[in-house]
Amino acid sequence: MNNVTRKLRLGMVGGGDGAFIGAVHRIAARLDDCYEVVAGALSGNAERALRSGTALRLAPERCYTDFRAMAQAEAARADGIDAVAIVTPNHLHAPVATAFMEAGIHVICDKPLGISTAEGVALAALARDRNLVFALTHTYTGYPMVRHARELVASGAIGDVRLVHVEYAQDWMAEAAMQSDEFQRTNWHNDPAKAGPTGCTSDIGTHAFHLVGFVAGMQPSELLAELHAFTPNRTLDDHVQVMLRYPNGARGMLWSSQMATGCENALKLRVFGTKASLAFDQENPNELWLTPQGGCAQRLTRGRVVGAAAEHATRVPSGHPEGYLEAFAQLYRDAAARIHALKAGLPVPEETADLPTVDDGVAGMRFIDAVLASHRAGSRWTALER
Repeated sequence: MNNVTRKLRLGMVGGGDGAFIGAVHRIAARLDDCYEVVAGALSGNAERALRSGTALRLAPERCYTDFRAMAQAEAARADGIDAVAIVTPNHLHAPVATAFMEAGIHVICDKPLGISTAEGVALAALARDRNLVFALTHTYTGYPMVRHARELVASGAIGDVRLVHVEYAQDWMAEAAMQSDEFQRTNWHNDPAKAGPTGCTSDIGTHAFHLVGFVAGMQPSELLAELHAFTPNRTLDDHVQVMLRYPNGARGMLWSSQMATGCENALKLRVFGTKASLAFDQENPNELWLTPQGGCAQRLTRGRVVGAAAEHATRVPSGHPEGYLEAFAQLYRDAAARIHALKAGLPVPEETADLPTVDDGVAGMRFIDAVLASHRAGSRWTALER
């Protein structure tokens, strides 16, 4: 990264004015000075697309309304984009990613990967065939203390993993406005054609599933799941609870809910080994708790722990909090390092090994499939495809 001659040129599909996640992606891309946003299909509505692009100081001719036209036009330009950020509803993730990869452009995509496993498998094959970076923004893996937890587990510091517990609880869907029939009819999060076959499971359950696999370093072989909708007249789930079995005999639990009254963004992970346990709370991301068997709980803090993974993702000294935006930016920085390496014909940098990719997205889609299959079978144990 110290030898690169210019910032990467970034385009964006989705994320027009008023869109929360689009703004987050743009902040993350700018934070480490690795990218400049130069083009976008920020909306399918011509007026909103131009208004949104103008607000970002994009040239009018690079404010597109059609992502396919954008991919073709940018690929043909001498100063075309190097990568595209995809921040659309779920049903567009695969079509947009396909169009840009076919044009030879790297992809940074919001999760989930798509609305079907078949889409995900096809995207993974295309990324490999074109030798392109495909980063999936499972944001929470960008936290230094999450990466340190992964490193501790891999080093054997907590022994063999016996138990895992992950929960992701929010309450935004319990708000009165989100309980209305109008919201259920009009919001894409409750539309299977746009959100996919699940609601809460796709939206935040996939984050929980990825986080526990990222830290524990293993994937379940079977699961037992129940989906539920507390919201009247809702088509998709707003709550999911899952039991997990692992090949090594470990057991686990995962639950995600958007109806958990009083919870903001409560993503919490606990991993129990034969020697010690780890606990991480996303709302307090600068600390990680390590408790040895028979010993006292130790509070490990960002900026003080020793380890390559955490140090790579740390920007400021201890005591200066880093949070969600920095974690998001870490994924963009790792993606940039990979893109520059590919352009230079160099190997993938070792320090970017923690970057979630299209393969993580495929695993997430298979998790959704297994959850659905188990639920529809009356919450029976169901094999999780690999």
